[in-house]
Parts: sequence; structure tokens; C-alpha cells
Amino acid sequence: MRTAAIFGSTGLVGNHLIQLLSQQENYSKVYSYARIKPESLPNKIEHIDFNPESFSIPNEVDDVFVCLGTTMKKAGSKEAFRKVDYEMVVEIAKQSKLAKVKRFVVVSSIGADPSTKNFYLRTKGQMEEEIKKNNFDYCGIVRPSLLLGSRKEFRFAEKISIALFKVLSFIFVGPLRKYKGINAEDVAKSMIILAQNGRGIVTVESNILKQIANEYGK
Repeated sequence: MRTAAIFGSTGLVGNHLIQLLSQQENYSKVYSYARIKPESLPNKIEHIDFNPESFSIPNEVDDVFVCLGTTMKKAGSKEAFRKVDYEMVVEIAKQSKLAKVKRFVVVSSIGADPSTKNFYLRTKGQMEEEIKKNNFDYCGIVRPSLLLGSRKEFRFAEKISIALFKVLSFIFVGPLRKYKGINAEDVAKSMIILAQNGRGIVTVESNILKQIANEYGK
């Protein structure tokens, strides 16, 4: 039996992960790191109040799933954005290594590139490069395109993008397939599958995530 920890469990992907992992027979316990404790938690889920300045991961944890992420608008500045999407994720990876975690799976972004001029994608790319240095038995980096699903918070620009993606979905074929929007639940399903038997460092693009998710439960 395995034990898992989720960071970002109140977000779109993280919330699906919580629900799915609570139903997985091979996980006996799942630690949910979040600043706000949900009113109710599924079976096997244990809430841990997440203080980014001071936290640790129990040595019993086998798999860590990281679904942290913010937006430039919500963060308010580049520095604040980088603190969440780079510094916080890198520190979680560091603490995971100290706890002898075997498998580490993190949500990044399509187009992540440490050398691009785009600040958002550069930050994601730099985060990817840094966590690879921890030499986990398995390091899975998932790069979803636009996430589809119902959020608790309203994001106007994202709603417009989702509407356009649905209308223009027919153009996302061939080389453009990886840019097609993907359901957050499918990202969560693929992360669980990847953590089961993965070895080494693997980066998975959005269209492949969908293919992997289709195998969930089979």
C-alpha cells in the first residue's frame, strides 16, 4: 500500500486528484496540503495546514503530486507569481527528497521553456529544470494545455478562451493536437497512472495526457 501527498488540492486538478486517490485501493492514506481545510474530506484523506514558510513531508509518503499554480492577475506581480510557481514548487521537491519520496509528479504548462522570453512559460520551464535535479525514482512533468472544468473562482479571460477552444476544436489536429484543451479530471487521472510504474524523468504533453487518461480504470 502507498501513501501520497497532494499540494494544491483545492485547485481544479488537485480537487479531482483528491477524489480519485480516495478511491484508489493501493493508497492507504493521502495527505492534503492546503491553507484552507475543506468542510468535508473523502475517506483516507488527511488535511495538513500548509504553511509555505515552514512545512515538512512525512517519511511514509511514497508519491507526491503538485498541482500548485496561480495567475499573474491573482499574484499581482512577477515576483509574487514566481514565489508560487517556482520557489514553492522547488521547495516542495526539496522537502520530498529529504523525506525519501520515490515518485514526484508536477503540473507544469504546455510551452514551458527555461529560455523563452515569455515570463510565465520561462518560470515554468525553470521550475521543471530545477526539480529534475532531485533524482527521484520517477519525476513526471505534465504539460496540460488550457484546463477545462468548473472552477470555484471566476476567470473571465479563461472563460473566453475555453469558449473559443470549443468552437475551434476542429483545427487542433496533427501537430496542433497538444494545444487542444483538456479536462482537469483527465489530467488528474493521467498523473495517477504515471505514478504507478514510471521510472526516470518523463515529460508528458497535453494530447498524450488525454490518451493516458483514457486507460484509467481499465
